[in-house]
Amino acid sequence: MTTSFQLTNKNQTPSANSSPFKRYGITLALLILLSSTTLLLNGCSEYVSPYNFDNLKNEQGRFSYYEDGNLVSQTAVDVSDLQGKIDWERVSEDGIDFAMIRLGRRGYTEGNIYLDNYYYENVSGVQSEGMPFGVYFFSQVITEDEAIEEANFVIKHLSGSGISYPVVFDHEPVESADGRANNLSKNELTHITKAFCQKIEDAGYTPMIYGNAFDMERLNLNDLKGIDVWYAEYESSQPTGQFDFAMWQYSSTANVSGINTQADLSILFKPFDSVRSQ
Repeated sequence: MTTSFQLTNKNQTPSANSSPFKRYGITLALLILLSSTTLLLNGCSEYVSPYNFDNLKNEQGRFSYYEDGNLVSQTAVDVSDLQGKIDWERVSEDGIDFAMIRLGRRGYTEGNIYLDNYYYENVSGVQSEGMPFGVYFFSQVITEDEAIEEANFVIKHLSGSGISYPVVFDHEPVESADGRANNLSKNELTHITKAFCQKIEDAGYTPMIYGNAFDMERLNLNDLKGIDVWYAEYESSQPTGQFDFAMWQYSSTANVSGINTQADLSILFKPFDSVRSQ
């Protein structure tokens, strides 16, 4: 999953990875500096991460997190139909602990909802290997009613799947000027996100939000407390997001056995305390 202003990502037609910060001429470091400065000027204490990143190890391009010398993290790969047919046996043998599978997407112009072409095949593949999985949905909603429509679509296709990891709401702006959801206000997007996540939670699943620092700036995170974040930041020795997150997507160009394209890798810092298998 590439967090960028691409009309593709893994959600449309493939294109090169790019960062939204490049389009706006803002570096991630500057954005973080400005956020920290704002906190200080407002008399707020600087953000302190719940993780000790001295315990974060890069082992042959894959990150692991330790506590008291014990490995507590897990490695995830996220996939969609852009990866094509996957050999999940080989994936499971390559140190991947769980998968995040794209369930579907909404078109960025016309707003139609589509099931990922490989969703059911990928679910069957991980099931055959006994690999746990979560799902994500690439959203382009512009109203709370549409968010609930998407959540219902997801819930329908999760029935009987055996999912035991989160259901992720992935709402990103697209590069095209025709992007229907590019210009939502912070309050609008926050309410939309809350509507999707609440519907997912009411159905007995664990909701999660995906995005990079720019995407998180588009949300009122204080209004979304209790919903975990899957944070994306590439080419960094450690994550620099100034907010709590449960997962860090650190690469969009990884090589994983059994997958014929480059893939996204993430680290789940600690096991989820409560996930419900359906």
